[in-house]
Amino acid sequence: MEKQIVCLPGDGIGPEIMQSAKRILTTIGEYFHHQFTFNEYAIGGDSIERFGIPLTDETVEACKRADAVLLGAVGGPQWDTLPADIRPEKGLLKIRKDLMLFANLRPIKGFSPLLHASPLKEEIIKDSDILIVRELTSGLYFGKPSERRDGGNVVVDTLYYERHEIERIVEKAFQFAQMRRKHLTSVDKANVLESSKLWREIVNEKRNEYPDVKVDHLYVDAASMKLITNPSQFDVIVTENMFGDILSDEASVLTGSLGLLPSASVRSDSFGLYEPIHGSAPDIAGKGVANPIGMILSAAFMLRSSFQMEEEAQVIEEAVNETLLQGYHTPDLPLENGITVGTEQLTNIILGKLRAAKPIGYSRNV
Repeated sequence: MEKQIVCLPGDGIGPEIMQSAKRILTTIGEYFHHQFTFNEYAIGGDSIERFGIPLTDETVEACKRADAVLLGAVGGPQWDTLPADIRPEKGLLKIRKDLMLFANLRPIKGFSPLLHASPLKEEIIKDSDILIVRELTSGLYFGKPSERRDGGNVVVDTLYYERHEIERIVEKAFQFAQMRRKHLTSVDKANVLESSKLWREIVNEKRNEYPDVKVDHLYVDAASMKLITNPSQFDVIVTENMFGDILSDEASVLTGSLGLLPSASVRSDSFGLYEPIHGSAPDIAGKGVANPIGMILSAAFMLRSSFQMEEEAQVIEEAVNETLLQGYHTPDLPLENGITVGTEQLTNIILGKLRAAKPIGYSRNV
């Protein structure tokens, strides 16, 4: 199978961890007889330095032609003083909008060697396996008007949704719930917000199409508390843009490390943009100590979600898990009695686990 992948390394540690993901994918391609072609383009601060804007039309068009996109990270202190409309983060917002990536997927599942580092007791977090489905291209972050009036003393932000925007994200969440443990929790603020009342109405309409999926409704404040007190009660959570932004960041710290978690931004077809949830970490960029696991697992997420390569994704995930179980880690991970290594060394160890695994697909002719 041949796949075209656009790589957007971005800023900070982005180029380093992207290199690790490409090496992993190349090896998987050799084992399973796939051909992955990588084409790199600029985004964020890298694009600002080269072209004066955080995202060019050339990059967007290249992404549209690709089968999937891998993104490293964007942002850094050297661009903090730029006007808001040309800062690196605008490139990320724009590419999501231009590629119609309306659903953000955040899997939250811990690795056993790191559960001791969770802010929660291990017995509370150990059985958690959550997928947060966040609406990504509408809501408060995109509503118009958003402005200051009366000499800056009055501010207006608009939470705007159209019915079809809610329907498509809710539909996507039901589909994932059906593939997982058939439990969907919809999070809103229907006791206050008109947009949430419509949201809840649509969820209740859609549930008739998925009678095998159990549906719960929670107000966002209650959901935020239950993520801390009983995270294992959740399977799939679906919510609007701002609530999803906050809840997914809250959930991400429960596993003990941001450096291990992948994410995806997808649309109705198989296309998606995949990236680790951590930032660009400019303080360690170029030092060879960045953690590549979040990027590597994002590549595995891409194989599973966009390319339907389930076995290939599992092989990568098992190699990562075995590496952590044996104590190998970059300096950011608080592994007890572990062996601290750098970015390239950790990547090499994971590659060694891949080669030792001898996947079933190695001998098949695809």
